[in-house]
Amino acid sequence: MQTILDSVDRPAHDAFIEKKSEFIGDACHIESLDDALAFVQTIRDLHPKARHVAYAAVCGGSGGRLAERMSDDGEPSGTAGKPILDVLRANEMTDCVVAVTRYFGGILLGSGGLIRAYSTGASIAVKAASKARIVPCREYRVKLDYPQLGGFQNLLASVEGEQADAQYTDRVVLSVVVPMEHAGVFEARVTETFNATVSPQPVGTSNRPVRL
Repeated sequence: MQTILDSVDRPAHDAFIEKKSEFIGDACHIESLDDALAFVQTIRDLHPKARHVAYAAVCGGSGGRLAERMSDDGEPSGTAGKPILDVLRANEMTDCVVAVTRYFGGILLGSGGLIRAYSTGASIAVKAASKARIVPCREYRVKLDYPQLGGFQNLLASVEGEQADAQYTDRVVLSVVVPMEHAGVFEARVTETFNATVSPQPVGTSNRPVRL
């Protein structure tokens, strides 16, 4: 799966003209479908004279089902929201929304023309976006003595892991995330390297975006 990194405040953006109608694509990262609705409203506010603001959004997928939402916003059924959603599905995107704004130019495009235009509007927005690969990860809590810290951090880097948090008292307590595909190797190497004196405690799973 992939996601879009561009924020709600600075979405990816592109536009084109088709038979005098302007189609404007905007895409950004979201955490929920409610975020998607709020983003679409900001696009509508930016374009009060636009005839239509169709959109599609996808969320979730981390161990659960993807949630999807779309709207034709007054265009004939299936000619706007669905083509945008199809672009997100084809690119295996999640946690993102794409809105395509249309300023009507006076020439009817027909169903086929609308489908192509909204698909293109979504595609150019996705192409303009900064994208990241979604990496399923296992989260760990690890207790270390101070002399062990440097060696552990090197080991963590060798399995493409990442330190999320650290607490420094009489010992070091780290929160780390490790790609699921490397989790078994990580646990084995920690046990071997520190002669079983360090034991990573699994505390959950999460997704981590890795920039493409």
